[in-house]
Amino acid sequence: MPSEKEHIPESNNDKYIDLEKMRKHSKESGGSEKIAIQHEKGKLTARERITILVDEDSFHEIGDFVTHQSTKFEMSSNRPMGDGVITGYATINERPVYVYSQDFTVFGGSLGRAQATKICKIMDLAVQTGSPIIGILDSGGARIQEGVASLAGYGDIFYRNSQASGVIPQISVILGPCAGGAVYSPALTDFILMNKKNSFMFVTGPEVVKAVTGEEVSFYDLGGSEVHTEKTGVCHLVGETEEQTLQLVKNLVSYIPSNNLDDSPISADSIKETNQLLLREILPQQSDEPYDMKDIINTIIDSNSFLELQEKWARNIVIGFSRIQGSTIGIIANQPLFLGGAIDFNAADKASRFIRFCDSFNIPLLTLVDVPGFLPGIKQEHEGLIRHGAKLLFAYSEATVPKISVIVRKAYGGAYIVMSSKHLGTDLNLAWPTAEVAVMGLDGASRILHKNRLNTENNKDEALDSFVEEYKKEFVNPYQAAELGYIDKVIFPEETRKEIISILEVLQNKREQSPRRKHGISPV
Repeated sequence: MPSEKEHIPESNNDKYIDLEKMRKHSKESGGSEKIAIQHEKGKLTARERITILVDEDSFHEIGDFVTHQSTKFEMSSNRPMGDGVITGYATINERPVYVYSQDFTVFGGSLGRAQATKICKIMDLAVQTGSPIIGILDSGGARIQEGVASLAGYGDIFYRNSQASGVIPQISVILGPCAGGAVYSPALTDFILMNKKNSFMFVTGPEVVKAVTGEEVSFYDLGGSEVHTEKTGVCHLVGETEEQTLQLVKNLVSYIPSNNLDDSPISADSIKETNQLLLREILPQQSDEPYDMKDIINTIIDSNSFLELQEKWARNIVIGFSRIQGSTIGIIANQPLFLGGAIDFNAADKASRFIRFCDSFNIPLLTLVDVPGFLPGIKQEHEGLIRHGAKLLFAYSEATVPKISVIVRKAYGGAYIVMSSKHLGTDLNLAWPTAEVAVMGLDGASRILHKNRLNTENNKDEALDSFVEEYKKEFVNPYQAAELGYIDKVIFPEETRKEIISILEVLQNKREQSPRRKHGISPV
């Protein structure tokens, strides 16, 4: 009886061998020497990064045999498979994701027509299947040899970023250079993560800056992770190493839904409650003393579940994901440790963008309020505080997800309105007995209300102190707002978590119909 092998024609065996060779060749990237150089820089290869990011053995590659079709500048003799990007689908924590990872060992990861087509294909599949798209960027920019075709490729990617916005989560991981037009794809995505040492983002590089302005600057000082976490707010999370950065991606994905029609994942492991009576000890006795709002956040939420975003930028406001009873919530909170918690133009931008993400993906919003007002000053006004502050108003007003606010201390003037007040459509507004809801601060209000009387007093300081106490007793408390229905309930601090859980249960099936329109016009 002939063996099974003898039934296979020799020509077919050759085809199978050819396929095996091609697969092996496609995984060689730019060759061992370039891979060694990548490792010497402290950087992982494109494939190594995907292996760390996704579940074990879950990655399925697409387009591994794609090559560029350019013939100019001797390109026809150098056509590596994959064309400098690895694309495919996988799972993270058993949830489907689509991934592309630029390969710096092939043409410096530069983007040409073929690479752009591969990325666009994977983005289309992500939208069609309702799965997050994660891009790992490590590229020298546009492939000059392909001219306008590479620019067209960027345009196709930008268009897809815009169309996918609010439909699926988009995450960009910068693990190398990202320069020129390439930076606008990450800028259009929802979250940007960077590695502390080897990640750079800028529109024009140091050489161009020097040629045009005469300024000398390093790659790191122009567009490194420190610049984008502390000065520009472009970056949301930073990892000390590439491995840590990719772990942060996995953690971020665990909080957010796969698409705008899906629910956020529930983590039963995180349902651990801290001692709620500790909340009484956090607020200082004096209302002008600072404290760390994150102490309140971490006491209310499930233990160790707070993932703060943009921690070092606009530090006067805190944003991030957390969990209550295992379910994801988005938190926005004033931070009295910085600028007294006042809202400046950067804080307004930071919070409004986060609110719009949460609203797009059905994540309830919890706002913790301790705000003395908008930050005064010539710089603030000239930088457009009016326009930036309006973004925050617009975001809260536009959001239709469950919205809860808790006033823990100050809520003064226009900033009271902006921070998820009842007047912007917040569902339930709570306040602690320590809440101070007023048109303006004690001293300023007393000086205006009693201006004429102060002018006739011999001891103006003593008189002012008396007027301040009078104003404080009459107005600086939560009860007048509660009488008018602007605050739904005044609660003890230790009741906060219980009340939030109850409200979220009641509002879980909330439906709100917005007026029919193409879209609103946010003050950009």
